[in-house]
Amino acid sequence: MKNETYDRLKWIAQYFLPAAGVFYAAIAKIWNLPFGTEITGTIAAVDTFLGAVLGISSMNYKKGGGAA
Repeated sequence: MKNETYDRLKWIAQYFLPAAGVFYAAIAKIWNLPFGTEITGTIAAVDTFLGAVLGISSMNYKKGGGAA
């Protein structure tokens, strides 16, 4: 995985997805939007999966001495 791709995915996993999940959970409750729990849970599951993939990628990168 290229460094640029890794950095973008890391930003998405660390900032965007958690913020999007909290945002939707809050407005779904306030505005009575549908599937609040389901959408928030799906965002959390995707974020957890992405975090695991990025963690594995980071470990492999460090084990290989920084080789792509």
